[in-house]
Amino acid sequence: MTTRTLPASQTLQTAAAQGPTWLTWLRRAFEAIETRRHLAEMDRRMLADIGISRSEALEEATRAPWDLMPRRR
Repeated sequence: MTTRTLPASQTLQTAAAQGPTWLTWLRRAFEAIETRRHLAEMDRRMLADIGISRSEALEEATRAPWDLMPRRR
């Protein structure tokens, strides 16, 4: 019996085709933590440049890391 392994890139492509995995979700949660922290550290001028108020930035920054869905406006 012969065992054959797939290249790592092919394995990742197969996993990506099957949909999001828990690792993908975990990566997105860590990215949300980092970007929300940066958002909380921005001053009023920087926030005005991206078109949000200080209160909106703080509201976004206090969201839970697993809350990855966009807010309704």
